[in-house]
Amino acid sequence: MDVRVLSGRNWEEGGPQPEYVLPDYYFPVFNPLILSHGYHFAQSDVKVFQEALSWCDVVHLEEPFGIQYRLIKYAEKMGKPITGTYHLHPENMFASVHLHNWHFINHLCLHLWVKCIFNHCKVVTFPTENCMKRLRRFHLRAKMKVISNGVEPEKGIHTGHGEADPFIICCIGRLAVERNQKTLIRAMKYSKYADRIELHFAGRGPRNERYFRMAERAYRKGTLKYRPVFEFLDKEGLKDLASRSDLYIHCATVEVEGLSCIEALRQGVVPIIADAHRSGTTQFALDDRSIYRGPKNARQLARKIDWWLDHPKEMKEMSDKYIEFSKSFDIHRSIDELVKIFRDVCDK
Repeated sequence: MDVRVLSGRNWEEGGPQPEYVLPDYYFPVFNPLILSHGYHFAQSDVKVFQEALSWCDVVHLEEPFGIQYRLIKYAEKMGKPITGTYHLHPENMFASVHLHNWHFINHLCLHLWVKCIFNHCKVVTFPTENCMKRLRRFHLRAKMKVISNGVEPEKGIHTGHGEADPFIICCIGRLAVERNQKTLIRAMKYSKYADRIELHFAGRGPRNERYFRMAERAYRKGTLKYRPVFEFLDKEGLKDLASRSDLYIHCATVEVEGLSCIEALRQGVVPIIADAHRSGTTQFALDDRSIYRGPKNARQLARKIDWWLDHPKEMKEMSDKYIEFSKSFDIHRSIDELVKIFRDVCDK
């Protein structure tokens, strides 16, 4: 099966470019905020649409935005079957402008996505059951199937904590409102191991400076003996950080799947994951010791951290189990399932 990409240009220097490149689009007022998240948007181009649609047998939509809405019209005129994927909650977009708790706005957004995008698809895939259950309430007409985004399989080698301090606790992901890293920083006030912990935040985003200042205050006040580390790492750097971390913390209040969690689990680091209503990441916790109730409950997070650091033997046992568990999210399995969907819709 041959796959070609229709999208805006790749802004990564030296990175691969899509086969069909759309012109850039700049949002008035909000563009600096969008760029701070590492996102870029494209605008429609009918000639590029027609060129791509003339080549393909099936159209797969990765986002539910305006470009997809316009592309659908041309695809249906040309008789091209359409599939789609749901991997973005409305709250992911609205959190940075503090509208993620406005039920009416999020509900309306989902209603429009279903009506204008997803109901034109023959099949819609979801990375987690959590997402699929949410859209089922909107009477989605398309066939629904859960397929993880998946990760590359590899042999995990976990080193973890040695004889000397510090314990390393990592938090990987975009520094944003809905990722809620501030709860981990606040949890240090309640942990008996705070003076033996080194926090590592791997990522960047609009909350970078704010969370950095919070962590620095905890360090200057003496809550933390070790200065927290903020850095943006490549694939190998993230792998190395996870392999030498004692715990991986996932505080997100809104998360469709949480690939950073799966990637950390490959290295055998034991997770502690927020039990949030709009997060599907709790599916990666093998038992209740790796879940804390209330995504902003810093005290409970601290208790979970302390329990694991009190029980190194249990942590080692679970490290091996998480490495084995992560193998079930092999990206090649996800690809095979998606290819089968493409073949099925083309045959009908």
